[in-house]
Amino acid sequence: MLTRPWTTPRPILIVELAIVAAAYLLYSLIRNAAPEREALAIYNGLQVWQLEQTLMLDIVPWLNHTINDITWLIVGMNYFYAIMHFVVTAGVLIWLYWHHPGRYRAARTTLACTTGLALLGYYLYPLAPPRLLPGADFIDTVRVHETWGSLASGDLKAVSNQFAAMPSMHAGWSLWCGIMLILFAHARWVKTLGAIYPLATLIVITATANHFVLDAIGGWLTLAAGFALQWAIYRRPAHTFPQHAISTT
Repeated sequence: MLTRPWTTPRPILIVELAIVAAAYLLYSLIRNAAPEREALAIYNGLQVWQLEQTLMLDIVPWLNHTINDITWLIVGMNYFYAIMHFVVTAGVLIWLYWHHPGRYRAARTTLACTTGLALLGYYLYPLAPPRLLPGADFIDTVRVHETWGSLASGDLKAVSNQFAAMPSMHAGWSLWCGIMLILFAHARWVKTLGAIYPLATLIVITATANHFVLDAIGGWLTLAAGFALQWAIYRRPAHTFPQHAISTT
């Protein structure tokens, strides 16, 4: 029996684990191998900062200084930035695999395409985050509060590209998670969490001065392109796939 373009056999767990692990390793290697070009990254950062002021999107300094005065909150946001990005995304992937196997591959492909486009952006457009702009009034909250485990602090800075800020995959991945939960979760409270999570991430990445608002917008646009590529590959938008995998035997 021929498989129609929209049929999706149940994913094989070991294969998916290998794919995700290999994809994340490749993502990390390429992201951190991208030339940092500090001078260009700082120049681009100052240009983005000026553009945000022109567009009246310059909320980062106010948010950064206001929340930095509340120690417990900014420390919590630092750990949110360092941890939730990976934990929530992995959790949504696992949830899709077990509860929505018919939709899993399309959703995973969207995330992979989005991340691939982001890597291209990091290579072509190095961008310093607000906290690293010289002469600008931003507080590096990770450094000030010595956040353990952050790739932006301590010895881990040496193995992470500090100038891979545009597009923001914290914004892109969190919106992907939110969309998956809103579209496919049955419980209202889970859908609500799906709506809150991208907004919380936006507040965190700007309050900690790790990203400009325009970085987040870049992440959202990159996700939109990822959905478009998934549609082109599968010839069907991700949300129209059935919840359960279809046998092709």
